Amino acid sequence: MHHTLETVVAGRPIKVEYGKVGMLSNAAIMMSYGDTVILVNVNSSEKPRDGIDFFPLSVEYEERLYSVGKIPGGFIKREGRPSEKAILNGRAIDRPLRPLFPKGYRNDVQVVCTVVSVENDNLPEILAINAASMALSISSIPFVDPVGTVSVGLIDGEFILNPTTEQRAKSSMALTVCATREKIMMIEANGDEIAEDTMYEAIMFAFKECQKLVDFQYEAIEKFGKKKAKFEVHAVSEELEKEVRDFAFDMIKEAMYIIDKDVRNEAMDNVKEKIKENFNEKYPDDSSDISDVVYKIQKETVRNMILKEKRRPDGREFNQIRPISCEVSLLPRTHGTGLFTRGLTQVMTVATLGAIGDVQIIDGIGEEVSKRYMHHYNFPAYSVGEVRPLRGPGRREIGHGALAEKALEPLIPSEEEFPYTIRLVSEVLSSNGSTSQASVCGSTLALLDAGVPIKRPAAGIAMGLVTSEDLSQEEILTDIQGIEDFFGDMDFKVAGTEKGITAIQVDTKLKGLSNNSVKISIEKARDARLFLLEKMKQCIPTTREEVSLYAPKTFTIIIEPDKIRDVIGVGGKTINKIIAETGVKIDIKEDGKVFVTAVDSASGKQAIKIIDDLTREVKAGEIYLGKVIKIATFGAFVEILPGKEGLVHISKLDVNRVNKVEDIVSVGDEILVKVTEVDSQGRINLSRKDAIKDDEAETKEDNN
Repeated sequence: MHHTLETVVAGRPIKVEYGKVGMLSNAAIMMSYGDTVILVNVNSSEKPRDGIDFFPLSVEYEERLYSVGKIPGGFIKREGRPSEKAILNGRAIDRPLRPLFPKGYRNDVQVVCTVVSVENDNLPEILAINAASMALSISSIPFVDPVGTVSVGLIDGEFILNPTTEQRAKSSMALTVCATREKIMMIEANGDEIAEDTMYEAIMFAFKECQKLVDFQYEAIEKFGKKKAKFEVHAVSEELEKEVRDFAFDMIKEAMYIIDKDVRNEAMDNVKEKIKENFNEKYPDDSSDISDVVYKIQKETVRNMILKEKRRPDGREFNQIRPISCEVSLLPRTHGTGLFTRGLTQVMTVATLGAIGDVQIIDGIGEEVSKRYMHHYNFPAYSVGEVRPLRGPGRREIGHGALAEKALEPLIPSEEEFPYTIRLVSEVLSSNGSTSQASVCGSTLALLDAGVPIKRPAAGIAMGLVTSEDLSQEEILTDIQGIEDFFGDMDFKVAGTEKGITAIQVDTKLKGLSNNSVKISIEKARDARLFLLEKMKQCIPTTREEVSLYAPKTFTIIIEPDKIRDVIGVGGKTINKIIAETGVKIDIKEDGKVFVTAVDSASGKQAIKIIDDLTREVKAGEIYLGKVIKIATFGAFVEILPGKEGLVHISKLDVNRVNKVEDIVSVGDEILVKVTEVDSQGRINLSRKDAIKDDEAETKEDNN
């Protein structure tokens, strides 16, 4: 049966259709917001997957270029691997939904969000989270806590719900909040140094607006939702759990109280080996369940340590940051480097400056078509002391790189201020918690070292949360390390400057965060950020005055747009000749801005002069050093600028009478000439005689 349901959000209609498409899926819906339409199909396996100790949820965000009326570029005219933005959007859908499935649920669940129509005023990534939640809610899959998601902009101090394209261009903030009826599930934000109070108010504004979308989904559940299926929850037998606890509890607790990470891990490895030896014969097929019990004991130990004993695994105070070390200019031939170390987390970022033409071209469904500033993040296995094959970037690498990029993007100088393309690459050398925020710090150091005049230095910190089972107790932790992230309830990343916040990313393992947790985390993150910025300032206080010796040199000239064809020439002949002569790279914008990138100043200035000469207007009264290119009986033709020549009549060749042109000049001679006239047809009349007289008069005046 075909069902439809509608509501209005931010003055625009949002509509869901169920029963019209995808009849063989557990649930399939088409959700539209204006002219943006998302198709969502959700399905699950009938039985739990054997031999796994995690919930196998797969969320896919599929972009179709037909949604914006495009045919894919390149030779293969179909969509291939997902774009980075599609991967990020898939992660954004997964993060708030995953904690809302029942604990112990091990059935495979797949959520496929396909973008089939896009109106840029209504972002498909926001609609997709709502649509995925709606589809799961009305399906028979055991997902019972719908989430609503909205975006918020900030224009002239006013919060804008789900801003349009025009509003987003004016907004100083882009905030996405996902929430259930009671708690916040996810926060994504980037902004132009937003004050903490303003950011918190915006999050609360978004939380309130999410409720309309949550209510909309509950209405759909009531009208056409399926009955939730019974499911098997994986549980360890009480007998096995008791035996493992009796045997290993004290050993695990003793190991987990060791402060040094390497020593603690070695001790835990020894404990696990003893457990294996003791239970392998009696429970040969239950190694996964035994691992579950060990994990539970570790988690209990760490959480009790924090909640009851008020101490952290490494002995720090709750608001204390690990030892900090900063260093720049590590690599001699790169354009800028920064090494940032926080405890056992260490990230080296390398900055590379390139020509304006080195921008990344984006062939996607969004409004962005190119990127002048890029941040890439690498997380090799050796950073955690493991051995794994080296492969291309995964969801983690893409997500962390994008977060650091968002944190620094508002601080990057404009193309006019700094005519370079900028690429940052963060190499995680050692990982023990919050490498993404360490990469923000390392990247700031690298930018300063490279001579990039950023608006202000930025730093990032990750806040954590540990709660009791009944949620009556909670502790906020500053600068969480790996063990606190792994056994904790929240990863609250905040990056920014001394002035305000530039990026936030919040994930939770709970069924949401209280408003108080959000407020305290933002406040404590500011204190930590200011501490980090001071440490970084001691290493490199300001941007270097000049770019690296090995960085390209850039020069800019503005020409009239209708002169662009003169620089390019027929079939690119002129511009290619300039490049061949000078060895530079030339990028020309439609508005007449010309960027010349060269390995040295001399070649760059030479190219700029050639371009200037090509595009200059010849004016009467000006004197040029020209080259004789042709001789006739009535005079000589002289090229005064590239592609611009004029006639010096025989009567104007010299101050004295001239009988024969060849008596004065030959082809190839360079002579001073003065422009006497540019006629209505653009013909240029020149005079060597007037140029000589002017030169003599000037010399006489100088001598006097």
